[in-house]
Amino acid sequence: MSMSLSSDVPIAIQAFVDAANAGDPAALAQVFTEDALLADGDREFRGHEGVAEWGRSDVGGRPRFELLGVKPGLGDQQFVATALVSGDGFTGTDDLEFTLRGDRVSRLALQS
Repeated sequence: MSMSLSSDVPIAIQAFVDAANAGDPAALAQVFTEDALLADGDREFRGHEGVAEWGRSDVGGRPRFELLGVKPGLGDQQFVATALVSGDGFTGTDDLEFTLRGDRVSRLALQS
């Protein structure tokens, strides 16, 4: 990740990338609000326990997220992060749609 990108990345999005790359489901869950929704394809995970479950099943395969860019989404506190994903599961470029509440993620939709 380039140093110039990091200054433009909201704290919650960087915290997601750091926790996912560390393979730490508990830390990943803490990045999200208690009522969060994580949508990964046709699967939905809700709240801290749901995010931790996703972390154990999907992040356990040790994906690596390399942020390529972050741009504002359609609404307030919405962002689209483009990431290069590598690891044992999906690999390739993916758009991650984040909705933030304060310094936490309240919704994340993975496109792939």
